[in-house]
Amino acid sequence: MKTYFEKSTDKPVLDTLVEGPVIGTAKAAVYIDLGPAGTGIIYGREFANAKDILKKVSIGDLIKAKVVDIENEDGYIELSLKEAKQALIWGEAEKIIRAKTPLELTVKEANKGGLIIDWQGIMGFLPASQLKAEHYPRVDDSDKDKILNELKKLVGQKLSVTMITALPKEGKLIFSEKDGTNEERSEMVGKYTVGDEVDTEIAGIVDFGVFLKVEDGLEGLAHISELDWGLVDDPRTKFKVGEKIKAKIIEIKEGKISLSIKALKENPWNVFIGKVKKGDIIQGVVIKYNKHGALVSIKEGVAGLVHHSSFGGEDKLREKLSLGKTYDFQVTLFEPKDQRMTLVWMDPSKKA
Repeated sequence: MKTYFEKSTDKPVLDTLVEGPVIGTAKAAVYIDLGPAGTGIIYGREFANAKDILKKVSIGDLIKAKVVDIENEDGYIELSLKEAKQALIWGEAEKIIRAKTPLELTVKEANKGGLIIDWQGIMGFLPASQLKAEHYPRVDDSDKDKILNELKKLVGQKLSVTMITALPKEGKLIFSEKDGTNEERSEMVGKYTVGDEVDTEIAGIVDFGVFLKVEDGLEGLAHISELDWGLVDDPRTKFKVGEKIKAKIIEIKEGKISLSIKALKENPWNVFIGKVKKGDIIQGVVIKYNKHGALVSIKEGVAGLVHHSSFGGEDKLREKLSLGKTYDFQVTLFEPKDQRMTLVWMDPSKKA
């Protein structure tokens, strides 16, 4: 997170943190002096999100906030106290990971893969394989329901844990209860190199991927983008805890292993190298809407984007393109090595 230094005469950069004294308050707004850059304002939804704090501020109090709009229609720099707080929290998380600071945290929930614990309002995941021996759910037949029942017994208890991974973009934290030394972990990780293909077992499933047990005491994360060449919305629909699966090590960094399952499958994009080019007319199936437009599949694992701007807006795109239906599209960009493709819809009413 960059921090804007207040002596600059330029406008602050979007998403940076700024700081200044309160110079005015209103019923649902706070005004902050940002020096030569101008006046900042926290109002509307941003005020409502932090009203308990903002109602207590006085003229002259220093406030640090995040820039969410460089200049609104009234000429103010719009700020967010909540966004700034989140940025500071993730910065604190990174420091905690580097310092390996022990934390006493309460277990909020349990699932078949592990425990959910809260830190600073962020829900983190503690995989079952990262529990100490006395807390690990040992059942004779490895029955998933029995494992879950054992894990539920820990709900409400405080555990001493360390934070091992922070993923700000996904809003996720990963914890471990194990107290193995850095030397022990380094020795374990040192046996592996990038490119190794390893036999693993799925130890936990979360929204952003799956945790793979490489060996006792050593796990790696396969991010959702590394699970399959095709679109994966929910890893739980494709994988089960305890399932044996082969994976490839794609990164080893700071004692952590990242893995890929899709890397051991044939890349479906390679089929189209030299066969599809810009300007070609192809058929594709609409498989998903997103904030940019619609994803269109021309083969399992190969999809391109149709941007809603070519329709004049998101609503108009959805009127013309229905999920699950096949249409003709023109290729406007095709880069199979980078798995990138953009398309435009061929409106049948405009065909000659």
